[in-house]
Amino acid sequence: MTVALFTLGGTIAMAGTGSGGVVSRLTGADLTAAAPGLADIPLDVRDVEAVPSAALAYRQILDLVDAAGAAVADGAAGVVVTQGTDTLEETAFLADLLWPHPEPLVFTGAMRNPTLAGPDGPANLLAAARVAAASAARDLGVLVAFNDEIHAARFVRKTHSTSTATFASPNAGPLGHVIEGAVRLLTRPPRHAPLPPVDRDRLAATRVALHTVTLDDDLALLDALAPGLDGLVVAGFGVGHVPPNFAPALGGLAARMPVVLASRTGAGSVLQDTYGAVGSETDLRRRGLVCGGLLDPYKAKVLLRMLLAGGADRPAVAAAFARHG
Repeated sequence: MTVALFTLGGTIAMAGTGSGGVVSRLTGADLTAAAPGLADIPLDVRDVEAVPSAALAYRQILDLVDAAGAAVADGAAGVVVTQGTDTLEETAFLADLLWPHPEPLVFTGAMRNPTLAGPDGPANLLAAARVAAASAARDLGVLVAFNDEIHAARFVRKTHSTSTATFASPNAGPLGHVIEGAVRLLTRPPRHAPLPPVDRDRLAATRVALHTVTLDDDLALLDALAPGLDGLVVAGFGVGHVPPNFAPALGGLAARMPVVLASRTGAGSVLQDTYGAVGSETDLRRRGLVCGGLLDPYKAKVLLRMLLAGGADRPAVAAAFARHG
């Protein structure tokens, strides 16, 4: 059966820099021709938009999910998406929140472009195509295939700015590996039901911010950020702590909009009832903040914006974070 391939640009598709600094891009046909072994997997190649991943927006990913779903409805065994790695952990998670199909939707990219020694794009694309075609990868939602590892979109993080092993799942580990061309799944976490579709215009108008707390942070920065927001994610210290003077301000914000508490550490969960000082997770929860659980701040922001764009009220937001976090 055919695997649909959607290309979105990024490092995997960079073919050098021409005059004036313009970056030339490889097409999907170019990418597949550079990956030995892909000839064994029938591909339906669709070049979508050759842009850096920093230029992507929610609307584009929602449109991509729709197009991928249509490809599956037309008989594709699975779907591969190539894009830049800068936002891949967020776009894959956004797609996972919406993907209702048993067929795999697999994101991949590259850290070394094809003009460098040892480009990793061809191997990553081949691994992703094999995962997308594998019956063992069904019913796992959206996946990320990178460095011959298979990660769940809801767990994966970009952990290094240049390493070809940048993608990891600190809280869960990879779901499996591609070994000698074979897809080996080691664990199968249960899937969450997809979120209902959201109105694109309402999504574009929904404003959710992320504030990362730092040493001796300035409360005025939070005050300046707050006006006009529909929701806020706070990336706190450790298990979910903020400076004591932040606590009343965050409680005031939580009285008028959802405020989600996440950890800035990159792994581990926000706690709920261990520490009790002003600005601790217990204090903040008592002031109305929503516990982000194991979700990192970037995924928490994606989930909160989608929930609010879908019309979720405060109890629904809390219930969704209890489920996904």
